[in-house]
Amino acid sequence: MPVAARRLPSWVWVTGLTAGALAGVAVLTVQADRGPHPTAAAVRPGATASAAPGAEASPSPKPSAAPARTGVPKGSGSGRRIVYDLSDHRVWLVDADDTARRTFTVWPGTVEPGPGTYTISVRKAATTGSDGVEIEHIIYFSVVSGVNIAFSNAVDGSSPPPAAEGARTGGIRMPTADGAALWAFGDLGTKVRVVE
Repeated sequence: MPVAARRLPSWVWVTGLTAGALAGVAVLTVQADRGPHPTAAAVRPGATASAAPGAEASPSPKPSAAPARTGVPKGSGSGRRIVYDLSDHRVWLVDADDTARRTFTVWPGTVEPGPGTYTISVRKAATTGSDGVEIEHIIYFSVVSGVNIAFSNAVDGSSPPPAAEGARTGGIRMPTADGAALWAFGDLGTKVRVVE
């Protein structure tokens, strides 16, 4: 007489499959840990931004003929301030003792402020830029012929797209980490010194 086969309860099957899956994941984790590990490269803005039709935004800097200055420019004033160099497209955050806390390159807009001393007049956490890109850490410090001049960064950290032919933009863009540092440093009333 044949013996009836006993069925295993469903919890035994579920437990067995779960244990097998966990063992498979553990094996794959060990193998992945032994393989090559990618390294991230920092993307920094280039020294110039092109407004030429058909030009593409560049996520990496272009080599320049002369190395950029990294020391605070002479003649940029004294005390706690933000220094923006029009020729190098570089910003310095300078402490009260005239020590540069941070420096970084930026992507300028098509309209630039003239050399001089300005004051941060408005801060805005986030908005949409005139190019349609979501931006944050907007710090306004000047107006040139009706165009607001402000520092900002794209929320996604991207470089600005090329400006349309004839477009007048005053946004000075930077990578996200630099935008956050500038936002923390630049309170209302902070001096902005623009030099050439």
